Amino acid sequence: MFQKILIANRGEIALRIQRACRELGIRSVSVFSEGDRNARSVKLADQAICIGPAQSSRSYLDMAAVIGAAEATKSDAVHPGYGFLSENALFAQRVTESGLGFIGPRAETIRLMGDKVSAKAEMLKAGVPCVPGSRGALTQNSDETLAEADRIGYPVIIKAAGGGGGRGMRIVRERDELLPAVTMTREEAGRAFGNPEVYMEKFLEKPRHVEIQVLADSHGQAVWLGERDCSLQRRHQKVIEESPAPHIDRNQISKVGEQCAEACRQMGYIGAGTFEFLYEDGAFYFIEMNTRVQVEHPVTEMVTGIDIVREQILVAAGERLSFSQGDIGIRGHAIECRINAEDPVSFMPMPGKIEQWHIPGGPGIRVDSHAYAGYEVPPYYDSMIGKLIAYGQTRAHAMQRMRVALREFSVEGIKTNIPLHRDLMNDAEFEKGGVTIHYLESKLHASAP
Repeated sequence: MFQKILIANRGEIALRIQRACRELGIRSVSVFSEGDRNARSVKLADQAICIGPAQSSRSYLDMAAVIGAAEATKSDAVHPGYGFLSENALFAQRVTESGLGFIGPRAETIRLMGDKVSAKAEMLKAGVPCVPGSRGALTQNSDETLAEADRIGYPVIIKAAGGGGGRGMRIVRERDELLPAVTMTREEAGRAFGNPEVYMEKFLEKPRHVEIQVLADSHGQAVWLGERDCSLQRRHQKVIEESPAPHIDRNQISKVGEQCAEACRQMGYIGAGTFEFLYEDGAFYFIEMNTRVQVEHPVTEMVTGIDIVREQILVAAGERLSFSQGDIGIRGHAIECRINAEDPVSFMPMPGKIEQWHIPGGPGIRVDSHAYAGYEVPPYYDSMIGKLIAYGQTRAHAMQRMRVALREFSVEGIKTNIPLHRDLMNDAEFEKGGVTIHYLESKLHASAP
């Protein structure tokens, strides 16, 4: 077992990993930038080390600084959390080449799943359902590209092979728009991701975003831990997540879940991961795999009782999963609201000093946050300052607990998106369950002045 783990991240996920380390009797090291000198993860760490200025590119994204900090503190392993370097195959490779454990999949697995073309090919090989699309990356042959689109059927979407987070995508509805769209997406992909390859898929008009959580060890065991519905999104960024997904047949979920677990076995996956799908008209379509812990992992923990971060650490240390698929059950319902330091109407980030910070409590309520009264929210990073999770025996019960918790949640000194969450918890369509990924954008557009 590891004796000391360096946490290569910040904010609430750094605290979350610290807690898992303490439960396992492992010392933790927090790296921090100058902009995070007063962070709770720094104050509560067994050891903390500054790795650079506030800018991410010169601190949290500086591979040499992070690995150097791990070596200087005599850490055994590095946990990347989410974001930053968590899905960077080169970073994972350099960590292991330095003789450190990497708490995540092997570099070659991250590389395989980070390229959308190779990831889709791997899923098709494992029998995971995929969106109808091109057979690999598009060639430079215009006639072949037009023929592929005709075969798939319009509308189609052009995607960057190395893209993610909603970037590097372009929807095409007419044949004469196709070739210019491919050219522009190639150019953008080359600039943004260093990889100009693009591919084509059928564009689904009204899908939901449903994802499957998996865990796998180095001994060939892999399990799936239910699903999450993450369809309430704004500009491809998730706002609210829940588990289980409402109004989807459990037998169908089980079939797709087992296909995901089998894909993990076939590729020798190690650690936590998430298979993301679009779900439309009763069918699942794979879009990508995230080879890390997700922001929304708490809702899965609430309904399964499994500590995902703890399991990440154990399997990275070579332990076997302590449970099998038959031991996993989904009990009750959980909903997560991402609390952001932003204007609830314009969505502009709102860094600044938190004057008052009163978090809710009570049965079934969990708050994962690094914020506190007096904390200065820095302008350099993502605007998320916490996650509010409500658990109930049923979806309606979880929603009612969330409404109560959101009324109690009080933040002064900065603006947050709590008013938006209060509104969404009383939205008739969301209350029914099963809204599409376009619903929130349409609702916001309709209510705009």
